[in-house]
Amino acid sequence: MTPAKALEKTRRIAYPWVWHLLYVLALVAAALSLPAEAWTRLDSGLLLPIGIIGLWRYGWGLLHFLRAQIYRRWVFPRMRRAADQIGTTEPPPEAFLLVTSFRIDSATCGRVYHATFEAAKHSGCPTTVVASIVEMADQRLIKQIYARTVSPQDQIRLIFVRIAGTGKRDALAYAFRAISLQRPDPDAVVAVIDGDSIVPADLIVKSAGFFRMMPQVGALTTDEDCQVEGRRIFREWYSLRFAQRQILMCSMGLSKRVLTLTGRMSLFRASIICDPTFIAQVEMDYIDHWRLGRIRFLTGDDKSTWFWLLKNGYQMIYLPDITVTTVEQPPSEHFVTAASMLMIRWFGNMLRTNARALRLGPRRIGLFVWWSVLDQRVSMWTCLTGVVIALLATLFVTPVAALLYALWIAGSRYVLTLLLLSVRPQVSLYYPALLYFNQVFGSIIKVYVFFRLDRQKWTRQKTTSQRTVSAFRARFDAAFSGYMQLLCVGLFVYTLAVMIGVLDLPFQPSAIEAGWGHNPVTPVALSH
Repeated sequence: MTPAKALEKTRRIAYPWVWHLLYVLALVAAALSLPAEAWTRLDSGLLLPIGIIGLWRYGWGLLHFLRAQIYRRWVFPRMRRAADQIGTTEPPPEAFLLVTSFRIDSATCGRVYHATFEAAKHSGCPTTVVASIVEMADQRLIKQIYARTVSPQDQIRLIFVRIAGTGKRDALAYAFRAISLQRPDPDAVVAVIDGDSIVPADLIVKSAGFFRMMPQVGALTTDEDCQVEGRRIFREWYSLRFAQRQILMCSMGLSKRVLTLTGRMSLFRASIICDPTFIAQVEMDYIDHWRLGRIRFLTGDDKSTWFWLLKNGYQMIYLPDITVTTVEQPPSEHFVTAASMLMIRWFGNMLRTNARALRLGPRRIGLFVWWSVLDQRVSMWTCLTGVVIALLATLFVTPVAALLYALWIAGSRYVLTLLLLSVRPQVSLYYPALLYFNQVFGSIIKVYVFFRLDRQKWTRQKTTSQRTVSAFRARFDAAFSGYMQLLCVGLFVYTLAVMIGVLDLPFQPSAIEAGWGHNPVTPVALSH
């Protein structure tokens, strides 16, 4: 390496840390510049609710972080060594790589299928690639890639499943049935791959041993990285989400039950993929809501597969050392608009599923997993506690509260950003602000979706769910959803206002009632 290249490499490594140092110095300067009385204006009645809820939220996050480190550094390496030994001596009898494609640009489609065929070539066993597609142009492109990539001596078959563009659930169900018709060995493995996910060549080799080693494992999923099209803010946001996902998934991996089997890429036992009840769960999943009636699932096929395995007692593990690269195309060039569209889909899928998962009970799915599912519903309120209390304190106690809250957010989110270095080689100064954005804006979206579980929309297909109800019933449900949301949000704000002393309870004793025993009123006084 020439001196000039070495200097350039040093600059690339050191330059970002200059900004991190300036960020820390700015935080210290801001804290020192606050007047001394700013720290004394907030009494214990104001700080106690924040402290209690903050202790819970940060304690819960720290628990996930510690569990993730235990899993990545001690538990999983032992699992990996054992699985590799078994995988070397007992490869799977066969493998299936199922890819669903719809309205994926040709460049991305080409990369996805080239990587899929490479994974098939390196699988070490007879492999079938199942392409579930809609358009004939995709079929022609895939055939060309197959001809260029696969040689006659490779034990790789290619099967096409063409359907009308009725959604991913139908695409998966038809493809599952196509695999069933091949009568696969029950111990075969099936990788379900999204049309914008690029898998590594050693995917099957590094994954199959876990199914042999752990008979109770029904499925597994892996780490994800991203290649994002668009502005830098999108790249930073997606990178942050995947870093957070790595920590959460590793934590849940310790319980052998992850919280989702991502639709981007998950592997299943062939016996599960061919189970008619599993196929029906994916194709025709629904919930019966007490107010909105029967809600057919349009999106969230990964939640359907997860719930089926959860209720049937299967374990679902996480492989943090395998990375699938996803090509991300934000649905809008405006960041907030794109984030809201994606969050409505993500959180809607989560909230439509986790209520029925909770009903399975902690004995059936494990206490930590059950509590984590419960926290998904509770966190949409607790994550808004800080900002609501800060606004109330700023308006009714002291304007300094806003400054203290901003300083706390800037400092605490930076510490959380540094914790991500445990799973990623570098972090961005965008992360503190994006962490707070995800917390507050994400919670607002969760609350909105919680009262409108019937609203579903694909961002790529532009398809939306349609309920078979009258126009009057649809308008009534929409109005009642808004009313219930307003009522619950009002009760939430009112409760916090009472907790910090800004408002009194309506049934609080009056001054006369409170002092009756000390300053009694005589009957004579009452007669007048």
